[in-house]
Amino acid sequence: METLAFSRDQFGGVIVDAERLPDDADFAAVLDHSLSTWKAEDLRLVWLDVPITRAALIPIAVAAGFVFHHSDDDSLTMTCRLVEGAFVPTHATHYVGVGGVVINARRELLVVCEKHRRTSQRYYKLPGGALQPGEHLAEAVLREVLEETGVRARFESLVCFRHWHGYRYGKSDIYFVCRLSPLSEELAMQAEEIEEVLWMPVDEYLSHELVSPFNKRIVRAALSSRGVMPEWIEGHTDPARYEFFMPDETRS
Repeated sequence: METLAFSRDQFGGVIVDAERLPDDADFAAVLDHSLSTWKAEDLRLVWLDVPITRAALIPIAVAAGFVFHHSDDDSLTMTCRLVEGAFVPTHATHYVGVGGVVINARRELLVVCEKHRRTSQRYYKLPGGALQPGEHLAEAVLREVLEETGVRARFESLVCFRHWHGYRYGKSDIYFVCRLSPLSEELAMQAEEIEEVLWMPVDEYLSHELVSPFNKRIVRAALSSRGVMPEWIEGHTDPARYEFFMPDETRS
């Protein structure tokens, strides 16, 4: 009997070919033979992606010693340690969000009041939101500002960030604050998510009782700091994969 179709990774692991899984009726026997073979070859860990169309294989894999690692819309990734203590890297642990400090020539700050908030108390915050898969920080903050407020903007710099544990589904969250320059000022509120959008004088925002100390602090940071600028680094060939932010060495 042959093993499951697989490839080896650089860590002594096995990656099962999800496109060549055997029929459901044969899976248990082939899996058992494969695990025995791989253990005898001193391999350490097995990665198994089960397409949702083959979900009947999941309880069979669990019975063989596999555990859940993570899932996507159409597949579940499972792992099985062939060696006790074999290292299993964790799946993604963080959400990533962005907020935009957008200040116009009249020293007015673009702010929103969200419709879906944790309390009935109104409060004003920066427009922004979560990154989409494969999206850069600079792209995300421009998109979020446009979607929530209707304002087109230009990315200037990355000013600061906040790291927070215990967020959605027990994951952590990193929130990046970006300085933007408005390219338009006409407002078009995203009615599904936003209750109010307005240009508020910066000094009023910094003294407003309905603004949190955190939001005041990050606006002050954007006003006082040049932040770090987008920069491409030689040696990297794929701008779709990489995004760099560095101090501007031309400014002292």
